[in-house]
Amino acid sequence: MKRIITAASAALIAGVFALPQGQAQAATTSTIVSDVSFRKAPDTDAARIRYLQEDEKVTVVSKVNDYWYKVTDKNGVTGYVSSSSKYISAPRTTSTGTAAASNTGKIVSGVSFRKAADTDAARIRYLQEGETVTILDKVNSYWYKVKDKNGVTGYVSTSSKYISASYKETASAAPAGTTSGGTSSSTTSTQKVEKVISAGMKYLGTPYEYGSDRSTVATFDCSDFVRQAFKDALGVTLPSNSRTQADYVREHSSRIVTDIDNLKRGDLVFFMSYRGSSLSAYSGIDKSAQRITHVGIYLGDGKMLNTWGTGGVKVDTITGRHWEGRFIFGGSAL
Repeated sequence: MKRIITAASAALIAGVFALPQGQAQAATTSTIVSDVSFRKAPDTDAARIRYLQEDEKVTVVSKVNDYWYKVTDKNGVTGYVSSSSKYISAPRTTSTGTAAASNTGKIVSGVSFRKAADTDAARIRYLQEGETVTILDKVNSYWYKVKDKNGVTGYVSTSSKYISASYKETASAAPAGTTSGGTSSSTTSTQKVEKVISAGMKYLGTPYEYGSDRSTVATFDCSDFVRQAFKDALGVTLPSNSRTQADYVREHSSRIVTDIDNLKRGDLVFFMSYRGSSLSAYSGIDKSAQRITHVGIYLGDGKMLNTWGTGGVKVDTITGRHWEGRFIFGGSAL
């Protein structure tokens, strides 16, 4: 006989497992960023309880793994939701009797104001230079959730190129399965890079298909493959094609590399169209003016993980081959 958990019991369980000692007045909460499946188990094949709606608040009971949170919804129902920042904000502690910090941002340069924390999301409008916004949440390293002067809520890049922000994050309670009082080693840049590469390597041999279906992993084109590796490893959804991925790196990377020797493991590498197998076929070309047609993940030692043509996902040598001549730039998407 199945046990029925009441709303009060579920709330109590959430409090016991989500809160560190000494914070009985606090709760670890998150906000749904975009509609997402609320499931009975931490598995995409598990039965869906319902869809959690944008702006809905949930209590985070625990972090099951890098991909799932166990949460309790407003009705006291407990289930599982993707931990991807595309769908849910980072858990944070709220407490009664504590005044919320006033977080504001000033737009430094015209920037897209979008309906979701994704460069592919619909644009509400452009925020103009000098405009002031209220920062409601820092969704992840790349996006703020903000409210504009008209009271409209949306998402904007966290890049200092676009916004000068005064934002004070409330210290988050560490859900069960995470550590408190320090930065988890799983969040270091090196480990993120290795997670992405490991996720990509699992697809070695997957067939290549130009314009592949983004909803399956049966086939990939170059940008779909890179996107899937980041999604699997980190829950980060990159833009859907190589040119918009390049724009994303230009906007978010602290360094843009045009010399292959200066690339770092995990960098995304971008290339122009094929003009011949010899390096001389690419001499004298202004690479900055060329259209980007290919992307891969740099592995180090002049090699990259990518997909194209026969053999599908594979490791290719860049140096000494046409790839070296076609190379435009590289940079980190993390």
